[in-house]
Amino acid sequence: KMTNLGLERALNNMGIVLHRTDVGDRYVLECMQEINARVGGENSGHIICLDRNSTGDGIIAALQVLAAMLEMEQPLHQLVADLQMAVQVMKNVEVADKTVVNKTAVQQALQEATQKLGDAGRILLRPSGTEPKIRVMAEGHDEARLHAIVDELAAVISREE
Repeated sequence: KMTNLGLERALNNMGIVLHRTDVGDRYVLECMQEINARVGGENSGHIICLDRNSTGDGIIAALQVLAAMLEMEQPLHQLVADLQMAVQVMKNVEVADKTVVNKTAVQQALQEATQKLGDAGRILLRPSGTEPKIRVMAEGHDEARLHAIVDELAAVISREE
């Protein structure tokens, strides 16, 4: 769910569909097996090359990139020249009860923020899998606007907590 919107758009332009999963190698691997994907990964940098290994392996991922550079006869900076990563703004809100994200006021604030942002980006609220926190993430290209959205949603979560 955390993959940068810029990467998703670049993949779509190449005719490749990005499949989002819950955060964690386990979920990435399950999805890859379901759809018969060869490559998957998450924001942490874990990249799974399923035709080589069933776990994230940085050395294998690096070798795959080098192989692509050799095959395409281009340096890495040229291969990624058209990739325009979106700005990601994230804030962690400490909570006693992670179900606060399901409260009406939080869902209403999320819906309003999503409508304001429109097609210019996306917003994600998710409970941390390891800490008593809600992760509030917005991405797009207007950094000031994204900070305002994240701050407002974080404030609503804190008030409702």
